[in-house]
Amino acid sequence: MFKKLLLLFTIQILILNPSISMEKETTFDKKLFDKAQSEGKVVVVSSWIKYCSSCASQMKVLNKAKSDGRLFDIKFENIEYFSFDVTNKEIANLLDVKFQTTLLIFKDNNEIYRSLGETTEDLIYEALKKAI
Repeated sequence: MFKKLLLLFTIQILILNPSISMEKETTFDKKLFDKAQSEGKVVVVSSWIKYCSSCASQMKVLNKAKSDGRLFDIKFENIEYFSFDVTNKEIANLLDVKFQTTLLIFKDNNEIYRSLGETTEDLIYEALKKAI
């Protein structure tokens, strides 16, 4: 009986809190960020913090777009995606990010999009599509 309850509890935590089941890591690197911009790529940056389920949801949408390789009718190859832990003050200050689940899009060395807490696939995809 105890094992069944423990299994049920574990499954509920993983389903209800995707941040636990999704590994997050900082991929932002200033040199790679600058290089991508100098190559004319659209640069997407998202911020997260440990145990944040909306961060995990946003990252899931962005990773899906990247792994699918397409967004609607456009290819993802011209988009570079980075993420970072918002507690990393150096990166947060560089990008003027104060909260987790902040999504930034840069094009031609300018920030063209910023949202806070956006996790809706259609809205994120539309912002990416407009950036291309």
